[in-house]
Amino acid sequence: MGTTRRTPGGETDTASRTTADKTGQPGRRRERDPGRAQERARAAAARLTRAGVHGTALTWVDNAGLTRVKAVPANRLPQAVGAGVGMSPCFDVYLVDDSMTASEHIGGPDGDLRLVPDLDRLTVLSAQPGWAWAPVDRYEQDGRPYAACQRGFARRMAERALAEHGIELRTGFETEWVAVRGPLPGAGGEPAYPTSGPAYGMARLVETSDYLRDILAALTSQGVEVLQIHPEYAAGQFEVSVAPSDPVGAADLAVLVRETVRAVSLRHGLTASFAPVVDPGGVGSGGHLHLSLWREGRNLCAGGEGPFGMTRDCEAFLAGVLRELPALLALGAPSPASYLRLRPSRWAGAFQCWGLENREAALRFIAGSGSAADSANAEVKCVDSAANPYLLVGGVIAAGLAGLGDLAGADPAAARLPAPVTGDPVQLDPMPRRLPGSLGDALARFENSQVLRPALGEPLFGAIRAVRAGEIELFEGTSEQEIAAATRGRY
Repeated sequence: MGTTRRTPGGETDTASRTTADKTGQPGRRRERDPGRAQERARAAAARLTRAGVHGTALTWVDNAGLTRVKAVPANRLPQAVGAGVGMSPCFDVYLVDDSMTASEHIGGPDGDLRLVPDLDRLTVLSAQPGWAWAPVDRYEQDGRPYAACQRGFARRMAERALAEHGIELRTGFETEWVAVRGPLPGAGGEPAYPTSGPAYGMARLVETSDYLRDILAALTSQGVEVLQIHPEYAAGQFEVSVAPSDPVGAADLAVLVRETVRAVSLRHGLTASFAPVVDPGGVGSGGHLHLSLWREGRNLCAGGEGPFGMTRDCEAFLAGVLRELPALLALGAPSPASYLRLRPSRWAGAFQCWGLENREAALRFIAGSGSAADSANAEVKCVDSAANPYLLVGGVIAAGLAGLGDLAGADPAAARLPAPVTGDPVQLDPMPRRLPGSLGDALARFENSQVLRPALGEPLFGAIRAVRAGEIELFEGTSEQEIAAATRGRY
């Protein structure tokens, strides 16, 4: 990704940060100045009131990839920052249909957590007048970081990359969605799309120009730097890309972008679906993750002697990601519906391979050129927006760190990428290895991962495993159409 680093909001950070040791276990909550935190929170609340804001939505994303919320009046923001807002940990084992399973560490009616808003991300919402938004970190009642906090996991992995290798990551999500006129239909219903023109066609942009203009205006007024927005391949499908940020900031932006698109869509009489598929017979929607590695202001994805100009650190990192992709699908393609999208010859990245600008490869490398060399980055294509973005970005970093460990360890050959793939992998002989074709297969790889399990820690790993197993059981014996219909209205 490029050098731009933008985050929403602009408030001063008063939320506590999570520390971690090398096992990935959360450390103690860092000390902070309670008086200063309250002063800043009161100032933020006063600014919200002057801006006509009445309520602040405090969000986190559960292991099924659904954004959950508690909201507080704007004038109670200082109390939310100081003491947190209560919420049960049971949502970490909720399934996509709001039924609940249980894991060894999480489940049932007992317990409570504190949701602490990160005021550094506090944003007045343009498409929801009178509202602001902030993501939360989750803590135990005694102030310890909650071991299964997905946002805390992403932060720990980013901190490890910096502490162990001096590497900062710049990451960004592409958000794809399908807009439907009116509410999404249930099983057997046919969605009514707002466009009729050809894929990527100017006719589609003309038909929806007011809609896309309002999305651009809302995102821009919220401090989100949009790089591209355009009609996509499938009927009613669009994509927006935003400027890169730090890993936690990029996941925050993924949430903010999605909810902004949702709000603007409703104002236009549309419903936005970020599900992997709306129609299982067509092309699905991805939630691709772009990343680049930086050290002391230098992009490690360019200017090296490795493949297409990669440095050895970049190659090792990407080799770790490529090796771990089958297990990472349990984080990045977490729904049974994800595997209705993840099919060959649909630019979904269904094969465990990489290539230069190859949109059929699961890992696509973008080298940049000339004055744009700093834009060199890699794209993980085999993932979608059913993923919890914090889990996805944290898991990808954990896999990349394993590759860097190989480079520094006894087997540096394991930190080399295989030969890149050109063309459609399904046409090659021999054909590259297929990624898991079902959530069950991906879960089996996840359960045996020697990288993701210790990085996540047992409470978070166990909750993810329980939710994936629960959704496999939930959709057992259902048709592709039934899976699509049951999930397209949930994301």
